[in-house]
Amino acid sequence: MSDVDLSLVVLSWNGRELTLACLESIEREVRQRRDAQRIETETIVVDNGSSDGTAEAVRTRFPWAELVALPRNLGFAAGNNAGLARARRGRHVLLLNNDTLVLPGALERCVNFLDAHPDVGAVGPQLVHPDGRKQNSIHPYPSLLTEMVPRGVLETLFPRRFPSKRFEHARPVDVECVLGACIAVRRAALDAVGALPEDYFFFLEETDWLFRMKRAGWRVVHLPDARLVHLHGAGTKKKVPLPTRIEYHRSLYHFFRKNRGTGQAAAVVAVRLARLAAALVALAPLALVSARERERWRQRLAILTWHLRGCPVSWGLAGVRATEDAA
Repeated sequence: MSDVDLSLVVLSWNGRELTLACLESIEREVRQRRDAQRIETETIVVDNGSSDGTAEAVRTRFPWAELVALPRNLGFAAGNNAGLARARRGRHVLLLNNDTLVLPGALERCVNFLDAHPDVGAVGPQLVHPDGRKQNSIHPYPSLLTEMVPRGVLETLFPRRFPSKRFEHARPVDVECVLGACIAVRRAALDAVGALPEDYFFFLEETDWLFRMKRAGWRVVHLPDARLVHLHGAGTKKKVPLPTRIEYHRSLYHFFRKNRGTGQAAAVVAVRLARLAAALVALAPLALVSARERERWRQRLAILTWHLRGCPVSWGLAGVRATEDAA
């Protein structure tokens, strides 16, 4: 039986300081406040097999949070699902990356909007940088159109279908997807579509999830007046950039095969290969004079090589996990 407004699931992997800062922001917002607008919450922290002492630090510093310490990194979907399995008290649930900071009023706005709109299955806030600059918080489902036409062009020509962070939204906006850094989901929608798809290790699992939610008849809405700091790039992408980029490609192709068909998936692979080859040729002169561009050029070459070798699993984030398990 639901006896709190919101169950928060915070997922962490080797992000001790980020996780502690995130929990401090939650503590300020939902535990230390005493005003009438404060919502009732529970918090579940899932440590995805970290080796940096995250679990011990959370257990010591935040005893009010329920800790789920997994023996190894199970990926984004499986890690969050371990938290969702324990988050049974909330009328709604919130998936929250550990590289976020909760700002005043954001959680209440998510809960209040879901309460007021029973046909909405999920909402996402406006993500911002620490200095307040807006980040991209919404995105469309991957399609041949989004793969072949630059996003800025789509946002300019079709602003309703492809909303952009460049424009101020005066009111909530129906979208295809919100970013997985923070998603508030209605319990009934979660029960209807089930947990996150674990056939993805990292990237696009929340896109697939919301794709299923929309197909089941639920709306997905971006809330511009609910704001959350997202320390973009402080997580996996910064720690292991090449395996992260490879894993994105793997997830993208899987999304297409699963939801668009093998024909479109093959077309996307061809488009991506052509772009990689063209970039390697065009950017070679820059790689000769710039250390940064040289590293980017090497990463593109490695991604092209990954394709040509048949996309081996060991080259992505699952390979990083396997290396850690063996250490």
